[in-house]
Amino acid sequence: MVIARRIVVAAALLAAPAVALAHHGWGGFDTAKVLDHTGLIARSTYANPHGTLFMAKDGREMTIELAPVSRMEARGLKSDDVAPGKSVRVYAYQNVGNPNVYRAEWVEVGGKRIELR
Repeated sequence: MVIARRIVVAAALLAAPAVALAHHGWGGFDTAKVLDHTGLIARSTYANPHGTLFMAKDGREMTIELAPVSRMEARGLKSDDVAPGKSVRVYAYQNVGNPNVYRAEWVEVGGKRIELR
């Protein structure tokens, strides 16, 4: 029992840095693969560690990572701006490991462009 618990703890400790790097590392996005897409938001989150938009393009769902809430608010992007059903234009870079995930550089909503990085 003690050995099994130690194995589980060791596995968790080994996996934690990889998970943190995968989530927080912006180096995992290819700036040569740009998404410039206008469409409706299917669903969204306006929460930390960063907001997220879910949009459809060519029959597939894309996940677009935004900025932390404090940065979005400071730059004028409110939760109502990215609510489901809203039309937005997104300029984003594709994730190297998952082609359905993007990191937004800016979004355009209601005629205004909001820089997120």
